[in-house]
Amino acid sequence: MAHQALIKTRQAEKIINGISTQAVCTEFSNYIFIVLTQYGKIGTLVSVTPDTKCSDVSTTVFTTKVLLGKDEALTHVYAKNIATFVSQEAGNRPVLLGLALKDCSAENLKTLKDMIKSCQVW
Repeated sequence: MAHQALIKTRQAEKIINGISTQAVCTEFSNYIFIVLTQYGKIGTLVSVTPDTKCSDVSTTVFTTKVLLGKDEALTHVYAKNIATFVSQEAGNRPVLLGLALKDCSAENLKTLKDMIKSCQVW
């Protein structure tokens, strides 16, 4: 009988603007856990939750909440930008996102999203 891992995890690594960057995606039954790091640690932990009270599914509103680390406006913007597509593709499951980035520029957003897609577990 083949044994299947209870928790699916995939990771990717890429050099972005000279900085080694890792993405780790892990699927749990009720949420997706993603770590984006340029420091080798989890960093700021942000919960990104779809608001299921919305009647129109196409305009799901996402709530971000910093659980651990610096609660800054940019963190919420970045987390919502990164986690929204993951949640939508994963059947509106909440996303727990660890961010430890030296470079939080808008240009890097697409590269980070592509890294996440490359280690998709949902």
